[in-house]
Amino acid sequence: IFVFRNFDFKILYTMSTLIKSATIIDSSSPYHKQKKDILIQDGCIKKIDSNIPPKEEYTIVERENLHVSCGWFDTSVSFGEPGYEERETIKNGLLVAAKSGFTAVAVNANTNPIIDTKSAVEFLIHKAHNSATKLYPIAALTKRSEGIEMAELYDMQQSGAIAFGDYKKPIANDNLMKISLLYAQNFGGLVLSFPKNKAIAGEGIANEGVNSTKLGLKGIPALAEELQIARDLFLLEYTGGKLHIPTISTAKSVSLIKKAKKRGLEVSCSVAVHHLILTDDELHAFDSNYKTNPPLRTNADCKALIKGIKAGVIDVITSDHNPIDIEHKKVEFSEAKDGTIGLETFFGTANSVLMVEEFIENISSKPRAIFGLKTTTIAEGEIADISFFNPKYIYTFTKEHLLSTSKNSPFINTKMNGKVYGIFSNNQLILNS
Repeated sequence: IFVFRNFDFKILYTMSTLIKSATIIDSSSPYHKQKKDILIQDGCIKKIDSNIPPKEEYTIVERENLHVSCGWFDTSVSFGEPGYEERETIKNGLLVAAKSGFTAVAVNANTNPIIDTKSAVEFLIHKAHNSATKLYPIAALTKRSEGIEMAELYDMQQSGAIAFGDYKKPIANDNLMKISLLYAQNFGGLVLSFPKNKAIAGEGIANEGVNSTKLGLKGIPALAEELQIARDLFLLEYTGGKLHIPTISTAKSVSLIKKAKKRGLEVSCSVAVHHLILTDDELHAFDSNYKTNPPLRTNADCKALIKGIKAGVIDVITSDHNPIDIEHKKVEFSEAKDGTIGLETFFGTANSVLMVEEFIENISSKPRAIFGLKTTTIAEGEIADISFFNPKYIYTFTKEHLLSTSKNSPFINTKMNGKVYGIFSNNQLILNS
């Protein structure tokens, strides 16, 4: 057994791992909702039984109210590197993801330079080589993410990109989006379109409504999101192909996508976990940690988004983890950059508004299927790709729990419901101390 310590991580490279008395949450597994021992050898699940006797050479995983599921996959994570290492590095970001329960993350192209070439995609993959948490690049849809000229999508897919999108930048050119959807069909590519009509949103920085008016903040109407989604769905109906709409935030957006799915369109969508919990009521303190894109909406929107998850309209829940350094965050609200970190708080926040079984598939099997990755299950003979957690652990999240290089979290001093114990992935066991 080789043991390395990083922050409060314990990383073990071991031949045999025995997980004791774990409740399995995996609807595709024959052991769903059952409490079992799980023996992992050489990275594969060797045996699942009610009681597997431990041996001296086994590494034992035994925790209070231990639950396991297929490894979690976050479809929207930003790390900064290359170019913004002061915000986050790939190495530390992947460790934070592992501690937060994620065995895989899709990394956005908002770096410097933008991930818009084959070599840039290969750089990300090389930097993440042999990490427990796997990194999958989302390459830019357009060159330099400028929304003018389509990037070399096929070449980037051949190098390992799993999807294409300009992070937080909408494609205003209707014909460019049409051509992108048509072209990506040639190789089964997934196109992402950020739901924001820039002309309608203007210079807005908060949800348009009572609070933005009271606080004197320029508003972004829900209409800005909904118009863009309506346009993209019309284009998808015309072109065919696969479209993913990231981080929707309004009730009408849920309704539009629901109708499109009923018409048979191959569209999927995600929601950022903070949009399930936080509303624009939080803006009264002008705390820039609550400045997000899309902006925080209303309580009615939160309820509609949660209902959309339960109804299967929303396919994916993401942390939308976006580290921002203090120089660009701890400034006047109107000048601060959008974005929050969310990996460390993901489980505790999602588990506060949804039952575990209601969202596990939205962070494991569903996103993997949408992004073209192999899905896993907890069964004998399968590759071990597992997240460990306790859904009944109540605690208050403080600054001491932050492991990201940037500290722009809106959930400091918030009560959390649920604790992550670690992961087993890529034949590595990572446990929180």
